[in-house]
Amino acid sequence: MRLSARNIIRGKVEKIEKGDVTAVVKVKIETPVVITSVITRESIEDLNLKEGDDAVVVIKSTEVMIGKE
Repeated sequence: MRLSARNIIRGKVEKIEKGDVTAVVKVKIETPVVITSVITRESIEDLNLKEGDDAVVVIKSTEVMIGKE
């Protein structure tokens, strides 16, 4: 995965809370700290994101996005 953003943090998906439209994803990083991001439910399904998956947290401006390699 190649992105222009430079603030990339790797971690493990700790918890997913699905709503009707959005989902809250908690990613635990090594420090240990949990980073929380609210993304669309469609993104959860497109990424096939599940608790326990390795994930990449990308921080750009005021956005916190979730990715999966």
